Amino acid sequence: MNVIIFGPPGAGKGTQANNIVKKFNLYQVSTGDLLRDEVKNQTQIGKDIENIISKGDFATDEIVNELIKNIVFDPIKKNKLIFDGYPRSLSQAENLDVLLSSSNQKIDFIFFLDVKKETIIKRLEKRKIIEKRSDDTMITILKRYDTYMETTKPVLDFYSKKPSFFKINGDVKIEEISGKIEQILSV
Repeated sequence: MNVIIFGPPGAGKGTQANNIVKKFNLYQVSTGDLLRDEVKNQTQIGKDIENIISKGDFATDEIVNELIKNIVFDPIKKNKLIFDGYPRSLSQAENLDVLLSSSNQKIDFIFFLDVKKETIIKRLEKRKIIEKRSDDTMITILKRYDTYMETTKPVLDFYSKKPSFFKINGDVKIEEISGKIEQILSV
């Protein structure tokens, strides 16, 4: 089973993906983690990423698609992937379809965590304090949210027509969101 969880920054994608990974024995594919690892390891891609995200922008599709390709073609992870924060643009969604198709896979469930801007701001301010994330300043939070909403609208339109698409209220408690997702996955 392959799953996509998407929603704005701070929607709880990572938390929900983590819960699903444990319960259903899947591999979490977090573009945020992949990008942060490149930055931490000071690779050339990491330096480019650091420059991009420090401005509140998202890493380019080319960078993200290349990192995702390696994971999709890993035979150990075949049909056991949960994409957390990917795809974020229409070209990424189309790229993912091509990669999965060429590796004889598909997406079985798509979850969109629908969260209000006010909730996102509160969550990201709290996360900044707890995790000491340098990319969670108020200016970057607002820019990332606006950029996300702008670039992800076509992705939402692309996936919302599929029978495997589920819109989940992301403003409620973590446990309620997890329960709803688990209920759908267990059917």
